[in-house]
Amino acid sequence: MEKRLLNINETAEYMGLSKNTLYSWVWQRRIPFVKCGRLTKFDIRDIDKWIEAKKVSANKINLTL
Repeated sequence: MEKRLLNINETAEYMGLSKNTLYSWVWQRRIPFVKCGRLTKFDIRDIDKWIEAKKVSANKINLTL
């Protein structure tokens, strides 16, 4: 069974971010999270959707002169 909710350390490692950045984004409500009592958890499905929504596609550059 795959783990669905990640803690702050696991999420920071998964995303390649520092814990401080992640806590800042939680405080600013910039990233989806779940409160389990006093604990802050992250649903890996929501994180993957959030990452996909933030993806910036490359522009094709026309180099013809």
